[in-house]
Amino acid sequence: MNSVVPPEPAQAAEERPLPPIRVVVAKPGLDGHDRGAKVVARALRDAGMEVVYTGLHQTPEQIVATALAEDADAIGLSVLSGAHMTVFPRVVELLREEEAEDIVVFGGGIIPEADRGPLAEAGVAQIFTPGATMAEIVAWVEAHCRTRHPG
Repeated sequence: MNSVVPPEPAQAAEERPLPPIRVVVAKPGLDGHDRGAKVVARALRDAGMEVVYTGLHQTPEQIVATALAEDADAIGLSVLSGAHMTVFPRVVELLREEEAEDIVVFGGGIIPEADRGPLAEAGVAQIFTPGATMAEIVAWVEAHCRTRHPG
């Protein structure tokens, strides 16, 4: 006797696990120190996020192309060289040109207090400076960067 087994009912949307947050961590410009970026990338990964680390000496165009190709929720930029006032706004501008403003841009590094307001006005969502804990960074990303894949 043949019996037909009905398919399992689809999980309700609220029961489905959320996809991991996808973050591109990048070192733009000529800055050659990437230890901090690697530490942040590992902390985000250890918190369950999917992380793509682009490596050193990336242009804003390369960073945005990577974020688009990887369907990223966020871009984390690390700058120690002082180029943040040029590079961070350029990444935001390129995202706007690609109609990808829902990709959250945050950054860290040696960024003077006086530059944080103009960076926020340019569209950089958050700046982390030396002394920020990995727990703070992870919590902020979890709270603010699930824009493209809300579940």
